[in-house]
Amino acid sequence: MATTTVTETRTEPITAETVLRLFPDIDTSEGALEGHDEEQIRLMDEVCIVLDENDVPIGKASKKICHLMTNIDKGLLHRAFSVFLFNDKNELLLQQRASEKITFPDMWTNTCCSHPLGIPSETGSNLPDSIMGVKRAAQRKLDHELGIKKEQVPLEDFHFLTRIHYKAPSDGKWGEHEIDYILFIKANVDLNINKNEVQATQYVTPEKLKQLFADPSLKFTPWFKLICHSMLFEWWEHLESGLDKYTNEQEIRRML
Repeated sequence: MATTTVTETRTEPITAETVLRLFPDIDTSEGALEGHDEEQIRLMDEVCIVLDENDVPIGKASKKICHLMTNIDKGLLHRAFSVFLFNDKNELLLQQRASEKITFPDMWTNTCCSHPLGIPSETGSNLPDSIMGVKRAAQRKLDHELGIKKEQVPLEDFHFLTRIHYKAPSDGKWGEHEIDYILFIKANVDLNINKNEVQATQYVTPEKLKQLFADPSLKFTPWFKLICHSMLFEWWEHLESGLDKYTNEQEIRRML
């Protein structure tokens, strides 16, 4: 598996204009969202952090622009995170994405998958600041999607493991091209599910998750499958004995 180390720090302002200069042919039209759920269309205006291949912010662009396959095919890459939340029985909380979701609807995935926003508190140009930014974003989205209050998931309880760089189509129009920060947290939480985001949840053991993967009637998000088939079960095995040797990996795992 190829890896690379981030060594560059960028000091110039991070703006949407920078992205248009670097990617002059990207599609910024509005028509792609016609016919979708109103709330999900609104969320497509959120501003993602556009990156170079070494996870250095080079600009920002709307979630819609970042997730159009035509733009992904031109090299547009953004920052994301994936939270894996375990209860005191070491069971992993899964969610099934709502039918209203524009990308990867109805698919099962890890606890929460989303994006830090292109705002100062969630953007970082070096790894420690970027990790803190995605932890803040994780708190925000755990509340938005699952109703988990930040008091139940303190920033200091999130463990950063690694970053994966992957690309995956959702359908002919939408997809993902992300550097995805993997966060583990162990917490007993109260759920108040946002049905526009999540249609179902369940806690699973490693054995149960393997059974779900074997069920042909179930669909899983591509990033979740990548993480599960490569690293998750080994990490999970060490959840109780200690994750120290797996945390704070400095290199990016390329899974393209």
